[in-house]
Amino acid sequence: MHSHPNARLTPIGRERLICRHLDDGVPLKALAAEAGISLRSAYKWLARFRDGGLAALADRRSVRRTQRRTLDPQRLQQAVDLRHQRCTLRRIARALQAPLSTVGRVMNTLGLGRLKNLEPKVPVRRYQWERPGDMIHVDTKQLARFERVGHRITGDRRQGCSRGAAYEKVHVAIDDATRLSYVEVLADEQRATTVGFLARAVGWFSEQGITCRRILSNNGPAYRSGDWRKACRALDLKPIRTKPYTPQTNGKAERFIKTLLAEWAYVMAYQTSQERNHWLPRYLGIYNSHRCHMALGGLTPQQSLQRLLIAE
Repeated sequence: MHSHPNARLTPIGRERLICRHLDDGVPLKALAAEAGISLRSAYKWLARFRDGGLAALADRRSVRRTQRRTLDPQRLQQAVDLRHQRCTLRRIARALQAPLSTVGRVMNTLGLGRLKNLEPKVPVRRYQWERPGDMIHVDTKQLARFERVGHRITGDRRQGCSRGAAYEKVHVAIDDATRLSYVEVLADEQRATTVGFLARAVGWFSEQGITCRRILSNNGPAYRSGDWRKACRALDLKPIRTKPYTPQTNGKAERFIKTLLAEWAYVMAYQTSQERNHWLPRYLGIYNSHRCHMALGGLTPQQSLQRLLIAE
């Protein structure tokens, strides 16, 4: 076996060190310093020589010297059957008279370490409308106002506190087919505010060449109000709401909000919330015109929109 490149001693060097210590009486401390090894290593080689002679000075393979216990095929099948009956690992180990650690390791290898893995997973249903404007996703996100750098940057809640600054709402609208997005930061999410945002969003999408046909929202009070239904009727929109407690139905808006927070709201240490809001239009320009999306085949929302409009 070959010594590794950084080895200070080869088997011959170890033999020479032991012989000089035992035959010539040279102290191990001096020999270790001369060889460039620790005194502990010198005593290790001396102990190995006393236990096994010169053969014990050879390099050893860095592998386990004991084999991990496992289950034979018959007991393995019994363990799997018991696990599918929702038996605990401790109960399986007691029934098979096997160590709990062995049963746990085998079940983890088979993907049965957790009881929830026994349940078949519901397949993820993904969809994407073909034409721009077929579905517009809307949602809101609450952000705190602040008058100084907050605790996310300073790490000190007392130093970054802006008492009485209150909150503001980020309203987002994103086209399902192209991911083209429109965002405003408003004071609240009341009916009048939400309806006003919807009208401006539809107008902005119209300027981009998109005719909005459907609007998807969650079950917030403003989206269930009569004012919202009247506004959708006036704008020739079909209002659709998600299933209660199922935010993934509106997943494109939820994911866009997460991206918005990571790449705009919390990307740098803004001095005030007004400064943060000032940078929003510039970020939206980058998002819509320069940021590539894997869901769009590497295209930007604007490029995807142009391709779909040409195809029509």
